[in-house]
Amino acid sequence: MKNPFSSISKKFKRAIRDKAIGRAKTRIIIAKSKPEDFSAEELEVIVQEEESKIYSSIREKGLLAVLAVLGINIFG
Repeated sequence: MKNPFSSISKKFKRAIRDKAIGRAKTRIIIAKSKPEDFSAEELEVIVQEEESKIYSSIREKGLLAVLAVLGINIFG
């Protein structure tokens, strides 16, 4: 039997990857460079850094959402 969550997981990872690629392009433009100025390995590193930032943001916001649902306020 196929895992029904595997297709969701693949879609989620693809969406994160696409978002990271968009952010990497923006980062390169802000640095006044062109993607052609970088090797494939350098571009992959930039995209991986952006993916890491996205996952970190998701974890942070997820924790805050769980705390809010539980009625736990860490700011006051």
